[in-house]
Amino acid sequence: MAHEADLNIDDANRGVDRTKQPEPKLGEKPITGERYYSKDFMQLEWERMWTKVWLIAGLEAQVPNPGDYFTCELGRESLLCVRGDDMKIRMFYNVCQHRGNLLVHDEQGSVKDFACAYHGWRFARDGELTRVPCPEDFPQGNPCGKLNLIEIPCETFAGFVWYNMDESCGSLSDYLGPVMEQIDTYQMENMHRTTWVTMEGDWNWKCVQDNFNESYHLPFVHPQTKYVMEQSYRYCQFDLYPEGHCRMFMPGDRPTMSLRGETDTVLAGLRKELELWDLDPEDFRENPQGIREALQKHKRKYGALKGFDYSRFNDDQLTDHYHYTIFPNVSFSLKPDGCIWLRGNPHPTDPELCYFDMWYFTWVPKGETKYYSHSMAAEVDITKPTPHVVGKVGEVSAGPGIDQDVAIWSSQQKGLRSRGYRGDYMPDQERRIRYHHENLDRYLFGDNA
Repeated sequence: MAHEADLNIDDANRGVDRTKQPEPKLGEKPITGERYYSKDFMQLEWERMWTKVWLIAGLEAQVPNPGDYFTCELGRESLLCVRGDDMKIRMFYNVCQHRGNLLVHDEQGSVKDFACAYHGWRFARDGELTRVPCPEDFPQGNPCGKLNLIEIPCETFAGFVWYNMDESCGSLSDYLGPVMEQIDTYQMENMHRTTWVTMEGDWNWKCVQDNFNESYHLPFVHPQTKYVMEQSYRYCQFDLYPEGHCRMFMPGDRPTMSLRGETDTVLAGLRKELELWDLDPEDFRENPQGIREALQKHKRKYGALKGFDYSRFNDDQLTDHYHYTIFPNVSFSLKPDGCIWLRGNPHPTDPELCYFDMWYFTWVPKGETKYYSHSMAAEVDITKPTPHVVGKVGEVSAGPGIDQDVAIWSSQQKGLRSRGYRGDYMPDQERRIRYHHENLDRYLFGDNA
């Protein structure tokens, strides 16, 4: 990984600041299996963590016009996001204030106002109760204008709608800290969601976040990646932020440094990207490690001609994986031409189940509607709406790479329940996992964590 001293002046003045963060002191408290299956622990998470943190509801692009809305679920809660007549995006608890019926059942749509199907109470796009049957019959007085929808703090950033169920929460910028500016470099609001998969899995949500907080598993779960990216921690950088978030820099567009031979497989894996940038794969037969630098130079030189603006990025960002884990449950793996977005949400009642979301975002060159995404290994067509694929584990796919992770989580959840599992024994390169659990414990147990 290139460090500040290795950069030329131009490169040092653009892109994400890669300065190594000071290492926090981590404890040695075992991460026991019980926290992945205990209903008591799950309840503590709900009361003290999930209702206190900033989370992602969906995309700004889902509500472009007044009256456009979408719903989302978190645990037992159903939430409603709507763009008002004033173009402001608001979020509400999706519940009628009359007798608690869910107000909206569709995943997304557009309305003039919201009408409860039970007794016909109607709420405006800004949440105000505007009409009820028999308003004269209420001994407390007409409820209109009084019993409005309960609004939730909500902000937008990077094309996402974020919310926090804590009415006294701080700002999203304070919550994200320095990683906010780093993610903003990629201008994800200009990318298109080109994959949208949700699966119900038979594992706890923390299995998802643990997995994306380490790369120790790559040689065994994703052996195919050794041909196109670094696998060893020795050549990567890991950073832990005081706000609870983490990042990893992993060199890409070259084989892992420990690979010897198998050049044909390396060139086959990177052929499409090399040819996209007018490079001949055969030129790298003697030195496949040189692919990364050659791609950086060609992307910098010819990016504008192919419809890309790389002026915001340093050279490493043009090839490498900049991976962020946002506390408590989101992971971004970012490149200028696309982003894989991953999330584990808790099941409403069962700690051994989870809703896992995989979204892929593609940056399409200006003026194009179809584009071959190297990261997705598929052509995308942004003129067609992206379907929301929903199902249980084994019924739907999140793509070949992520499906390899999914298979492990199902297996791991069973092992975490074993009497023979006594707690973690992790190498230093997995310290992001420990940091995640220590931050979780601070929400749950405060100073006693």
